[in-house]
Amino acid sequence: MYPHMGTKRVNFRLPDELVEKADVAAEVSHADRTEIVKEALREYLAEVEDDERFREAVVELYLDDEIGFDVLKAFVGRQDAESVRASKSLLDDGEELAADLAALDDEA
Repeated sequence: MYPHMGTKRVNFRLPDELVEKADVAAEVSHADRTEIVKEALREYLAEVEDDERFREAVVELYLDDEIGFDVLKAFVGRQDAESVRASKSLLDDGEELAADLAALDDEA
């Protein structure tokens, strides 16, 4: 689904109850705790990615330069990401033009 991005070690704290349940699920499914957590996170992300408000918030992060194009593409798909990038380019050009015009007014 997503391009291969390698792996990264992540350390975080979980309530004891969640760790115990993850360990039981891992034992029952013959997986390890990491696989259980990864699968749960995949399912969560798949669910929120279908939420229009979530997608809009991701687009806003991109427009505000808080996330890069590859991250945007991972959430909204290549075609939508390309459309957003084109719109952002037009917006940025418009802002630059407005700033240039304001500077000309200041000089006049």
